Amino acid sequence: MNDSEFAVLAEAALKRIEAGLEASGADLDFAQVSAGVLEIELADGSKIIVNRHAAAQEMWVAARSGGFHFRWDGVAWRDTRGGGELIADLSALLSAQAGEEVDLRT
Repeated sequence: MNDSEFAVLAEAALKRIEAGLEASGADLDFAQVSAGVLEIELADGSKIIVNRHAAAQEMWVAARSGGFHFRWDGVAWRDTRGGGELIADLSALLSAQAGEEVDLRT
């Protein structure tokens, strides 16, 4: 994939995450703090950061439980270690860190 294809896919993933956060009804705030960086702040003040990493052509997630890298496999963003899908894994990370169910799959 070239850089422009990656940019389109990464931006679509961030928009999908934002839509899922809006629809979730969870007690959290979020904002794109810079191009390609989405900061999610939970009720307890902790944060989860989702950002695109153009050099590696990956989506990166930083959560209390660790850092995760997701690479496009032609169908979905997949965790480079566990193989999980970005939206499902992020939902689980948010739920664990927030202490409430957060489902981003809309």
